[in-house]
Amino acid sequence: MRDRAERCSPESIYHHFRETQLRPTFDDPEFTNDFATWAYRVLRDDVLAERLGILGPSVHESVEELRAALLESIEDRLAEIETISMAERGHGFYFMRSAMLCFDTEMTLEKPEDIMWALRRITRPSIYYHFVETRTKIGNRNHDILEWLRSGKPVGGDLAASFSNIDYQHYTLRALRQELLHRAHQVLGEGVQEV
Repeated sequence: MRDRAERCSPESIYHHFRETQLRPTFDDPEFTNDFATWAYRVLRDDVLAERLGILGPSVHESVEELRAALLESIEDRLAEIETISMAERGHGFYFMRSAMLCFDTEMTLEKPEDIMWALRRITRPSIYYHFVETRTKIGNRNHDILEWLRSGKPVGGDLAASFSNIDYQHYTLRALRQELLHRAHQVLGEGVQEV
């Protein structure tokens, strides 16, 4: 894993750290990235899993900085152990990358106060795109909902400030929707309904 993580594309590193939120699961995973989950479930190395589990895109400035932290964590663990854990045949770590396709839902917000209405109706992938993806991909800044909210002073600025303090990596998309609704309620004073 260490050697392949050093050589794989930045898109693959990004995919295994950030896009895990988009994949449906039946459990509430303890770890929020694929590297930590694999170390825990397949290698059964709790120490490595814990170290990899604290890594994330929100802490590092770039994917390459994140890759360096990943490699350092793996190398540190390799230096500590006498026997290297091996995955059973067919359970190796498969480096992948993905491409995101975006479609116009024709749902438009006219003013920041409409955010409660939108958060109750948009899909989870839309929440991911507007609140997670656009904050981490430089090319998507023109679709960043926080930038749009900041332009709607003063209420929009207050909403953007509250939303920008969320560490999106540590939420499922369902829990993220609830947190966004809760924070919008705090700013706008409207009732929050279960989603």
